[in-house]
Amino acid sequence: MVDVEREGPVARIFLNRPEKANALNSVMLEKLRDAVRGLEKDETLRVAMLAGRGAAFCGGADVAELRALNAETASTFVTRIHDVCKAIRDLPVPVVARLHGAVIGAGLEIAAACDLRVAADGTKFAMPEVRLGIPSVVEAALLPRLVGSGRAAWLVLTGEAIDARRALEWGLIEEIETDGAIHRLVQNLLAGDREALRMQKQLLQLWDEASLATSVTASIERFAQAHR
Repeated sequence: MVDVEREGPVARIFLNRPEKANALNSVMLEKLRDAVRGLEKDETLRVAMLAGRGAAFCGGADVAELRALNAETASTFVTRIHDVCKAIRDLPVPVVARLHGAVIGAGLEIAAACDLRVAADGTKFAMPEVRLGIPSVVEAALLPRLVGSGRAAWLVLTGEAIDARRALEWGLIEEIETDGAIHRLVQNLLAGDREALRMQKQLLQLWDEASLATSVTASIERFAQAHR
């Protein structure tokens, strides 16, 4: 259900349930969380990439499992999605989401938790949970930070899909994939100093969540730390 391939300092993690459009069930979520966490202490790792095998990156949460949830099991299931997103954000190296086909619901939340997103032209993005009688939760909270409150509201309230061109315009992705785009991106990341990139990832997350004063103070401390 989850494959990890290694090429020197780059790790590639693949969702591998193509017969179900890489829909996320509990087993797959736990395997994905463990695969990401298994890279945390690897001192040779410089970049991680998350992708999906088959025709889609991820079709969202497994509908059969969603139908079987009740009030007691629902929070456990959605916490597994959060645990994957937290593992991605906690990974000390940049994580690139390579997206194609469909990026739906929980799949979009996981992509949002990555540091950078590149999508094939024609990729569709949607948060259709309200059409299934549930709200978008956990790392859907990252969407206003990426696209702004109005566009995030449009995604989670209408459930309508947008294409890669609009996702780029909105800031949901950073680039539409062309020949060599992923290679160039990885090479640019590898060109950065290992420790500086780790500090920068920490600061980017802090800037999202903290006040300006706190962010500036922490930045000064990190700058001094880099010189030590």
